[in-house]
Amino acid sequence: MKGIVQVYTGDGKGKTTAALGLALRAAGRDMKILIVQFMKKWDYGELHSVKFIPNITLKTFGTKDFVYKGKAKKIDYEEAEKAFSCGMEGVQSGNYQMVIFDELNMAIYFDLLDPNFVINTIKEKPEDVEIVITGRKASTGIIEIADLVTEMKEIKHPYQKGFQARKGIEY
Repeated sequence: MKGIVQVYTGDGKGKTTAALGLALRAAGRDMKILIVQFMKKWDYGELHSVKFIPNITLKTFGTKDFVYKGKAKKIDYEEAEKAFSCGMEGVQSGNYQMVIFDELNMAIYFDLLDPNFVINTIKEKPEDVEIVITGRKASTGIIEIADLVTEMKEIKHPYQKGFQARKGIEY
């Protein structure tokens, strides 16, 4: 199977959810999947559910603190570099048919990673590995190297009515 580069971006909800759905579908076809999450050290539901799916490996990087553009800490850069390195090791290892870089777009947007390095490294992926990149604000360079780009657009969201994030739905 020839692997492509997919991107899920935009300001709407569902980017990570779409990538996780794709991982679930691939696992059902006996594919091995590595999910690398950038800037996600909170207690997200997927951390618990993937334990029941032997073909999916999930690794999280970052801290519990928010990262703000122009105000990143040294640890934020280090964690982003570790995450990208972990993901690319998975891509090159031959052990995974799919590698998901969850929130890589935001790590690039926050200047935690050199976008040219990321793009050039992804271009060197083996032909049989599917790469999925999520996160708002996908750069022009990421969009250019992608074979599939889906933009999630927010039309309406319960947060606009004062809803709080719900366990099992938003996290």
